[in-house]
Amino acid sequence: MVLNYIWVAFFLIGFIVALVKLVFFGDTTIFPEMLQSTFTMAKTGFEISIGLTGVMTLWLGLMKIGERGGIVPILSKLVGPFFSRLFPEIPKNHPATGSIIMNFSANILGLDNAATPLGLKAMNELQEINPNKDTASNAQLMFLVMNASGLTVIPISIIADRATMGSVNPTSIFIPTLLATFCSALGGLTYMCIRQRIKLLDPVLLAYIFGFMAAVAVAVSYFASLSKDELQRQSTLFSSVIILTVIIGFITLGLIRKINVFDAFIEGAKEGFATAIKVIPFLIAILVAIGIFRTSGTLTAITDGVKWAFISMGINADFVDALPVALLKPLSGQGSRAMMIEIAKSFGPDSFVGNLTAIFRGCAETTLYLVALYFGSISVRNTRYAVTGGLIADACGATAAIFIAYLFFH
Repeated sequence: MVLNYIWVAFFLIGFIVALVKLVFFGDTTIFPEMLQSTFTMAKTGFEISIGLTGVMTLWLGLMKIGERGGIVPILSKLVGPFFSRLFPEIPKNHPATGSIIMNFSANILGLDNAATPLGLKAMNELQEINPNKDTASNAQLMFLVMNASGLTVIPISIIADRATMGSVNPTSIFIPTLLATFCSALGGLTYMCIRQRIKLLDPVLLAYIFGFMAAVAVAVSYFASLSKDELQRQSTLFSSVIILTVIIGFITLGLIRKINVFDAFIEGAKEGFATAIKVIPFLIAILVAIGIFRTSGTLTAITDGVKWAFISMGINADFVDALPVALLKPLSGQGSRAMMIEIAKSFGPDSFVGNLTAIFRGCAETTLYLVALYFGSISVRNTRYAVTGGLIADACGATAAIFIAYLFFH
């Protein structure tokens, strides 16, 4: 229901802002630009869906091998106590557990191409145990919001963009981004635990959370000691080794269990193709609305208003110049990337604003895109508080990013 209101609001607000520009400021280009954006974003939505097809086919085929080879019980033993508290609806050793763990692992490593199909598979498996097929279950909501928190240990794509723009130290945002994205994840988790009456102070939950924090601290201390070139080389090598190890590990497990790994792959691959095709209308719907909203100039009006308000109160408003990236990230990953590059080129990639745009981009996820993609793939119409939880996680990350940027770069 929330997504429905947001979708309609994007169209109406975009149209009203454009109408004001035409009538009061004589802007005769705004409506043609908005119309063109609808066609462009519709094409983009289709291309994204088609691009997902190959990746979905590959990874869901591999996951089917892993399931039949017995990977789920192995993963369940490792994180079963943690997941049984966050996802009490999921039966023990259910295949969804393995998909969720693999998805979270891929997200943490910044492996978007692997994370998305695994996330779609997890949603489909959670739908199998959902008693109300038209309404999101608590487990689906928890999974979606934790995805929307965007927890990533190695923001390699952001570092690569900064290096391309000529940053003297493109890896300087590594630790600030990690701190901000951890705040985003913690904010989303706290909100969901409150809504679903899960005891966040449970000793087992706290043990896993602090254990993860310790692992992150070790990763930070190691990667922070590397040069920018070595960081990119090491992170690329690290990610590649993990992915190939997972693939070979699944196939090996299948051989040990004496299953027909090729047939298992084909069966899972067929599911991937069907899922990728199903999400096309949902992606086009949300991306067209985002295109209208962005092209109308509404984001610029919002940031101008925020900047005026802070300056009027005598508060430093330097962060506002980077704010469009934070506002765009929940709507569009590519949009936030383009905005980050545009702002960084204007202010300099190593300026306070340039650094903050990078942190904004790395500390959150494309919440509305994820809601449309994940719930669209299983035809869930009532997403309950998924958007609210995701945006709260994004807001926590963005707020933390501002304070962290002032601490590190101002």
